[in-house]
Amino acid sequence: MAKILYLVHRMPYPPNKGDKVRSYHLLRHLAAQHQVFLGAFVDDPEDLAHVDTLRQWCADVKAVPLNPRLARLASLRGLLGRDALTLHYYRHAGLQHWVDDTVVREGIGTAVVFSSSMAQYAQGRPGLSMLVDFVDVDSAKWSQYAAHHAWPLSWLYRREGRALLAYERRVAQESARAFFVTEQETALFRSLAPECAPQVEPMCNGVDADYFAPDPARASPFAADEQAIVFTGAMDYWPNVDAVQWFVAEMLPALRARWPRLRFHIVGRSPTPAVRALAGEAVNVTGTVPDVRPYLQHAAAVVAPLRLARGIQNKVLEAMAMAQPVVAARSCAEAIGAEDGQEILFATEATHYVAGIDALLGDRQRSQRIAAAARRHVLERYSWRAHLSAIEPLLSTRLPDECVA
Repeated sequence: MAKILYLVHRMPYPPNKGDKVRSYHLLRHLAAQHQVFLGAFVDDPEDLAHVDTLRQWCADVKAVPLNPRLARLASLRGLLGRDALTLHYYRHAGLQHWVDDTVVREGIGTAVVFSSSMAQYAQGRPGLSMLVDFVDVDSAKWSQYAAHHAWPLSWLYRREGRALLAYERRVAQESARAFFVTEQETALFRSLAPECAPQVEPMCNGVDADYFAPDPARASPFAADEQAIVFTGAMDYWPNVDAVQWFVAEMLPALRARWPRLRFHIVGRSPTPAVRALAGEAVNVTGTVPDVRPYLQHAAAVVAPLRLARGIQNKVLEAMAMAQPVVAARSCAEAIGAEDGQEILFATEATHYVAGIDALLGDRQRSQRIAAAARRHVLERYSWRAHLSAIEPLLSTRLPDECVA
């Protein structure tokens, strides 16, 4: 049993959004065999009620409340130099003091860092091995956002992309190992930072296929006569906001013309004003729901029209585990290794999504075959335990002296 410092940018419980699902399962994996000292920010006040749950699994927990509005203002300090604004957003003297004290007092030799922004708390410590779960190449996301905004946001996002990439490269070089969620994200980072290639590797997401499983006794949340198309996700996350706005504007009218009983359900916490404004006769915006599974299980189809996200999406894996047919962005569908037309339907343009959903609604037998194949695919390839085991042999790794100088 080792003592592990685990640093997370968002409290990893409850696992109710994509990054928290991954950080939660990583926590449970580490805590099963080691003493975990968890330091995390809490950006949702409701999550503070769950700190005692985390204490059941951790030797110590430092939960730091984070006000997103104040953090955004603090992040602007980065403009005074060359720092990424993200680093100032997650900079907190109290958390740094706790890390400093805990590492020395407990003799901790390994830090597991979830998200590059948290590496700043573990860097520069002789004898402390740093394993970093980048998840995605966040710098590339900022650069991608820049292309979809006018000046001055385009300039700001481009700057953040450049500054964050420079930081990601330093972190990867100082790490014993760095992980990305897919082979594609790993290859992208290697192309942007070739000097870091030996340190990086993929560590795939998984899904709890026992929890996300069809249940004949589970009641439907939908009207008896409607055909429900479902999107799930945190609805204050811009790629998700963009996805549902695009679907409502470019796909829903054509689908409703063919299928008048079709209704689009946007299921997820914290819908922005722009998302809430979509609600109407053809669109239901649920906000937070106690359990997403009824919405997935009883949908006619699940859609993931993501234009600004890459890699493995938990929302897609969960829908597939629920034995539902999914029409998803090609980049996200390819990342999970599913076969187009057999286990999932790929889409890129609005017309592809319309055609895919139309085909599923018009051929119930085909829809059921794809749904059954989707669950088989998840069961065979997406066990959390199998994927997270990649980190285990590295927990006692030490950095060479030159990396911590």
